[in-house]
Amino acid sequence: MLAFFERYFEFKHLGTNWRTEILAGVTTFLTMAYIVLVNPAILAAAGVPLPAVSAATCLSAAFGSIMMGVVARYPIALAPGMGLNAYFTYTVCLKMHIPWQTALGAVFLSGLIFLALTAAGIRQMILRSIPHELYAAVASGIGLFIAFIGFRNAGLVVSDPATFVSLGNVRNPTTALALFGLALMVALEIKKVRGSILIGVLVTTGIAWAFGMVHWTNQGGGIQALAQTAFKLDIRGALSKGLLEIVFVFFFVDLFDNLGTLVAVTKRAGLIAADHSIPRLNRILFADATATIFGSLTGTSTVTSYVESTAGVAAGGRSGVTAIVTGLLFLVAVAAAPFVGIVPAAATAPALILVGSMMLATITEIRWHEPLVAVPAFLTLILIPLTYSIANGLGFGIIAWAVLHLATGNWRKQDWLLYILALLFALRFVYLGAG
Repeated sequence: MLAFFERYFEFKHLGTNWRTEILAGVTTFLTMAYIVLVNPAILAAAGVPLPAVSAATCLSAAFGSIMMGVVARYPIALAPGMGLNAYFTYTVCLKMHIPWQTALGAVFLSGLIFLALTAAGIRQMILRSIPHELYAAVASGIGLFIAFIGFRNAGLVVSDPATFVSLGNVRNPTTALALFGLALMVALEIKKVRGSILIGVLVTTGIAWAFGMVHWTNQGGGIQALAQTAFKLDIRGALSKGLLEIVFVFFFVDLFDNLGTLVAVTKRAGLIAADHSIPRLNRILFADATATIFGSLTGTSTVTSYVESTAGVAAGGRSGVTAIVTGLLFLVAVAAAPFVGIVPAAATAPALILVGSMMLATITEIRWHEPLVAVPAFLTLILIPLTYSIANGLGFGIIAWAVLHLATGNWRKQDWLLYILALLFALRFVYLGAG
């Protein structure tokens, strides 16, 4: 049986073994286990029951990672995406006043579209139509968005009637503790300690408890808590309320977030083919889309590939066994779900800030000395956090790219799909303005 699995996962071809793959899977889990604490805290702000979304987070991460390992045979782990969960809560539910059940319906529909477009090969066409620099700007913009939310939750950035935002009171216990947590996480990251974010969250939580800054009552949890969110999604509401633009954003952002992760992980692992293509790409995309559908059914936002998978690859992971081990550990983590309510905002806020800062790494891929590239990229990058909307940043970036290239005669016939996307975004902004 072991020999069969070794052949299936191509151990000999990849130069790996069971011990290396298992250790790599544990490493990946440690670097991304913070999502078990952070994702429930974000979605709970939208009204999603905390114990249920905690279990859903673990189950969807387990399902997606195991699916990726078995079907696509890549060392890529999945979980509810950072940035997409923030969009779900702060833009869709709180800003647009959409019930979380309807928002889950939109996530489900985006997963179905993902699956259909993957089967038809259109998803790959869309990937090729968007300039790489805009994708880099989206990733960096989402990083700023996540960090901004972290600063706000920490009380370091507060609203101001004259300047919109201002510096908070650093003597506030929550703010001071969040700054300590951030310093600790960064120090651990510099020392290359595995699970630095998770350790930082746990230590900060312990300090908060020691000083009486946490008020928590056990709300129950585990698998039984899923009854509060499982199959509670409102698909009809997502269709009837004209929320197709929300579905589009969930789909669009997941599309590019997934692409960037695939490139990062496969490059690090040396798994990209000689012609720069990614083998078994359709299987990877299928696993991602299926995981999103599963996540929406259990009660969490869009599930996507995690760039923290590169930590497992750095530890030697090369096959799908790495992702399977990570998934099994997330399955075990369901037992700890009832206790995530003990984690205060002061502990999760620094995690958001650090993850956001690390997402800015892609900003160096933008050709800032070329206005045709720099202006659309800048609009995308800056408008995502300033308008509190990934959709707005994406829209203005694509429109600016299309307009500038058409105006300067630098357009190409093969970019026709990009111009269609720009037109759709322009119509969307006109529609919003009329409303």
